[in-house]
Amino acid sequence: MSKNIVEHRFKVVKSDRNRSNGHASFLVWFTGLSGSGKSTVANIVEQRLHERGIKTYVLDGDNVRTGLNKDLSFNPEDRSENIRRIGEVSKLMIDAGLVVLAAFVSPYKNDREMIAKTVDHDNFVEIFVNTSLEECEKRDVKGLYKKARAGEIKNLTGVNAPYEKPANPDLEITEKDSLEHAADKVLEVINKRL
Repeated sequence: MSKNIVEHRFKVVKSDRNRSNGHASFLVWFTGLSGSGKSTVANIVEQRLHERGIKTYVLDGDNVRTGLNKDLSFNPEDRSENIRRIGEVSKLMIDAGLVVLAAFVSPYKNDREMIAKTVDHDNFVEIFVNTSLEECEKRDVKGLYKKARAGEIKNLTGVNAPYEKPANPDLEITEKDSLEHAADKVLEVINKRL
C-alpha cells in the first residue's frame, strides 16, 4: 500500500451488519464452463434466500464485463485481473453484510485460490458446476462454442483455453441434477453458514 494511503477504521463493522441482518455474510463462488448453469442456479438460490429475508447479491461474468470490467479481454492476464477485481468487490459486499453469489467461469485454480484468500477462506464457498463440454456445446445459449469452433473467438474456455477443475470444492453439481435439485444442494451447504 502507498505510504500516502491510510486505511480508515469505521465504527460499524461486518459483525454489526451480520447481527442487524440476522445472518452471516460470505461468498458463494460458482465455477464451471460457459453454459454450465452457474448463473441460472445462482439466480434460483438467490430467489429462495430472498424469500427468507436473507440479504443477497448476484455477480455474473457477463454483467460485470459490461461495466466494472469492460476494459478487459479474455486473454489469460485479463481473465485473472477480472477475477481479482471480482474478489475485491465481493470482499466489500461481504463486509456490507451480504451473501454474495458469484457466477464466473474462473478457469484457473490460482485465481480461485486468490479469491478465497482475498475474502478469507472462512467466507468462501466453492461450487463446481460440472457440466460436460459436450452438454455446454449442446446448450450454447450465447452461441460462443459455435463461434469458437469457427475460429471467430479465441481463448474460449474448454475449446481453445484450459479449464482447471477444482480439486476440493465445497459442492459439485452436475448436468444430471435438475436446476431445482442443484439449488437444493447449494442451499443445504450454505444454510450451515447462515
